[in-house]
Amino acid sequence: MRRFPKKGFKLWCLAVLLMLMLTSCALLPTTITDLAGDQGEDDYVTITREEYERLQQYAELDEIRQLVDIYFYEEPDEQAMLDGANMGLLYGLGDPYTFYYTPQDYADMWADDEGEYAGVGIQIMADYSTGLCTISRVFLDSPALEAGLRKGDILTRVEDIEVYASNLQDAVDIMRGEVGTPVNIQVQRDDQLMDFVVGRAVVHVNWVNSCMLPGDVGYISLYEFSGDCSVAFTQQLSDLMAQGAKSLVVDLRDNPGGWVDDAQRVADLFLGEGTVASLVYRDGTTEYYTTTTSGDENTLPLVVLVNEYSASASEILAGALQDRGRATIVGVQSYGKGVVQYVLPVGERGAGIQLTVAQYYTPNGNEVHQVGITPDVLVEWPEGDDNMYDLGDLNDVQLKKAYDLALEAQP
Repeated sequence: MRRFPKKGFKLWCLAVLLMLMLTSCALLPTTITDLAGDQGEDDYVTITREEYERLQQYAELDEIRQLVDIYFYEEPDEQAMLDGANMGLLYGLGDPYTFYYTPQDYADMWADDEGEYAGVGIQIMADYSTGLCTISRVFLDSPALEAGLRKGDILTRVEDIEVYASNLQDAVDIMRGEVGTPVNIQVQRDDQLMDFVVGRAVVHVNWVNSCMLPGDVGYISLYEFSGDCSVAFTQQLSDLMAQGAKSLVVDLRDNPGGWVDDAQRVADLFLGEGTVASLVYRDGTTEYYTTTTSGDENTLPLVVLVNEYSASASEILAGALQDRGRATIVGVQSYGKGVVQYVLPVGERGAGIQLTVAQYYTPNGNEVHQVGITPDVLVEWPEGDDNMYDLGDLNDVQLKKAYDLALEAQP
């Protein structure tokens, strides 16, 4: 995702008013002129024929709204209808990564990025191909961890809502709320449905965690490209080097991505000047993300872990390190989200949209979307393993392989 300043977009609320005025016009001149009459000059506007024809595209939508006004059995919530229309407009693109934020959703999204909120303390990965929502991380010192929720649990119900990828945001909204109040959560663990009552609390999200493994192998787990992750990553890398790390494992498993700029900043720590990724827009324009250092900032042997839930900015970083020969990639094929979104404010109420704008490629021009990053060393996750390992636990078979390679690569 990328942050962008507010654009000069206008909602079509004015369009509805204009269409009420214009639909009776059989023939129209190039412009509609001001008609002051007895109503005053502010009662009419002048628009071009091109603008009029654009507004006419929404005539059917306005007709539906008028029919609701006339026939619906309850007084309609007009703003909720407009929000739904905005959502539907973007839904028509058929892109699961493009959607509308109501003002509350938009505010919540930025609050998430800051890394502190009132909730239960889980990170969820939505698979749009299956509709399943899997807990990919349980935050440290969180109510969810205390209650017994685990990474790998499939979220099936929150209160009275059956949870799917399509309505995950509704479930998240319910899990957030007043500190100290309970929320009922159901998950599927293996073949068993399990019910939990989890108390809400202020959750502090740690985007990065690290430790030193035996043999002076530094280990950093980067959970998401959000908040202050690149600053925290830089600090923890420095700490490991100060402790005498001779090689490094960077764990991007279950990292769903985030801000491309953060992936670029982390890449800058390991790569000299060059390409990180290329973005290709609809008109064929290509934009390059690059590292800007004059030489390698860090020359430690590097191994990167990925899995089927490593997506987006994670794949940008892994692909750049792989293509430029800086790291060995270990694990399984990554998720394959090779598209980039703008996050833009719209209107005057604080709403926003996330809009897919480009497809990205690795430095060697490899396609990532619906393909993923292919590891240099394939290590499948053992069937039946619940993946509930503490940080740096070498019983984790994927981490153990990455560790062995990092240890062997030491000078």
